[in-house]
Amino acid sequence: MTQSEQNLVTFETRVRQMLLRFQELKKENEELCAMVEKQEQSIKSLRELTAQQERDYNSLKMARMMEITDNDLQGAKDRLSKLIREVNKCITMLQGD
Repeated sequence: MTQSEQNLVTFETRVRQMLLRFQELKKENEELCAMVEKQEQSIKSLRELTAQQERDYNSLKMARMMEITDNDLQGAKDRLSKLIREVNKCITMLQGD
């Protein structure tokens, strides 16, 4: 075999090796792209879940604030009724003198 033929065989061998490596890298790239897509879907799903939970939290917080306001309102009514009774007692006592 001449030097040119040997160089050609070596070149062909290197080209085949490069093609094999290219196929391997192409397959790996496809797998990685699929993994990225899956992770992006997961992230999107988690973001939607987080947004829903934030809305739920805000709704619960608002309900809790309204509940506290209702309790405070009842307490204020009770205190006001007590003050009115005391004022009425004082008026009655003043009128009796």
